Amino acid sequence: MSTGYQINDQEGLYYLTFQIVDWIDIFTRQVYRDIVIESLRFVIENKNLNVFAFVIMSNHIHTIMQSSTGELSNTIRDFKKFTSKRIIETILSTPESRREWMINRFGSNARQHTRNQIFQVWTHENHAIYLYGSEFIRDKIEYLHDNPVRARLVEKPEDYLYSSARFYAGLDCLIPIVDIGLPWKTI
Repeated sequence: MSTGYQINDQEGLYYLTFQIVDWIDIFTRQVYRDIVIESLRFVIENKNLNVFAFVIMSNHIHTIMQSSTGELSNTIRDFKKFTSKRIIETILSTPESRREWMINRFGSNARQHTRNQIFQVWTHENHAIYLYGSEFIRDKIEYLHDNPVRARLVEKPEDYLYSSARFYAGLDCLIPIVDIGLPWKTI
């Protein structure tokens, strides 16, 4: 069933949301956020993915991305598949107080879809919104960067380590960001 949020232009600029099934707050733990950061670095360096903005929240990730090879859907699929496997491996191999509950939820979600094997970590949707026009792009970047402020994690967007707001504020960022060339502002 189509949701209307499809990636039709494989080279286009998209605002994407990757959501953990059942809104499980997995990214409250640094170890899982770091899996995402490591994986983003890999796809940037090896799959020619351009990341213009990102934020990792407790149970979802917002990004603005574009593939210079015209394979955005494939790159996202590979990213989600790899991070899913690494997250499950990490849950099973490191101390995790929520292990049994999370494994049960990820297993239950997998059984609801024929395209899953044993576990489903990410929802199948990416909520892809094609971006055009500088004002629309700026609005999406500001929305994305303001997520940690609205969640009351930080006072200013650039104070949140797992966000590209740091790059746009002239600070060190955890992954290489492509400057979209729009003026930066904080709340």
